[in-house]
Amino acid sequence: MSTTNTSGRRKTAVARIYLNDGSGNITVNSKDYKEYFPTLPLQYIVNQSLEVSGSAGKFDITVNVAGGGVKGQAEAVRLAIAKAIVELDPETKSGLRAKGLMTRDDRMVERKKPGRKKARKKFQFSKR
Repeated sequence: MSTTNTSGRRKTAVARIYLNDGSGNITVNSKDYKEYFPTLPLQYIVNQSLEVSGSAGKFDITVNVAGGGVKGQAEAVRLAIAKAIVELDPETKSGLRAKGLMTRDDRMVERKKPGRKKARKKFQFSKR
């Protein structure tokens, strides 16, 4: 099997993955994914696509991820892995889609508006 590469995005995080046949090693930015994503919920997010498709332990995955925070990065990796699995085996798409793993979550942080404290919050008003 040749290398399959896809990308996934979430908020401002972008993940590029390279998927090969292997024993289930996941490397993120030259570190083991358990070191890069130290908490169990983040590790679960990264593995979710592999578990749902039944591909856990079949592929070696190398990930380059940049931008955003750790949660957004983990979700970007999850989307990229799901897209790569579907590219190899299109029959897994319906199961991944049913769990919501094939859809890019396009919600972004709203920009700060002029004359406001944040995007919607206004300065305190008091009349004396």
